[in-house]
Amino acid sequence: MKRSEPSHAANQVNYQELIRQTAIHEAGHAVAIYLGNRQKLLPPVFFQIVVKKLATDSPRYLSAFQACGTAKVEGGRLIHTLPSTIEEATHDFSPEQKQAYQQAFEADIVNLLVGPLAEARYIAWRDDEVINARLVNLNALRYYGGTSDLDLAGEYLECFIAGREQRENKIGGLFMEAFAFINDASNWRAITVLADYILASPKTIIECEEVMALLDGYFI
Repeated sequence: MKRSEPSHAANQVNYQELIRQTAIHEAGHAVAIYLGNRQKLLPPVFFQIVVKKLATDSPRYLSAFQACGTAKVEGGRLIHTLPSTIEEATHDFSPEQKQAYQQAFEADIVNLLVGPLAEARYIAWRDDEVINARLVNLNALRYYGGTSDLDLAGEYLECFIAGREQRENKIGGLFMEAFAFINDASNWRAITVLADYILASPKTIIECEEVMALLDGYFI
């Protein structure tokens, strides 16, 4: 029997869900960069959210794969250029400076992981499923748009820690920190508020000052 084609309405729902997943993902990154770094008393860092919208004058409905609007956080890293090794970068640092540099390294990795974890939490909520660190582990983040995030986190770790086992232990601990961040009710509310703002904004670039003002105005 021939399988019936998906209806226009069903395709529209799928498209809207993909767009919202992307907004949640990028809002997770942005909220972690701003609120997460501030909670750790780390310095502020510039970032922006670049939005690509679906053309509204399209003569026919396009599939989500063909015409999915996208958003991406640009910037936001405390470590702008990765060194060959952390020892090389900090060889003339004081103990306090070395500790601050390591904190910045770890914060950048956590902020990378928060994006796909936020998307995973949203999908679990939408589908009325349980989410925990055992069901959604580090490798599973690739199913939530996290491939490039994990790859970059891996680059951080390679210049941070030489041994493979030590790297695995470190990323495991940072993953749990990112998981705790999205499970915090206040942080999650901030992520959803920013995601709604991204979806409603007519702008193609949302500057970090705009994000900061939104979150400060809403939560302070």
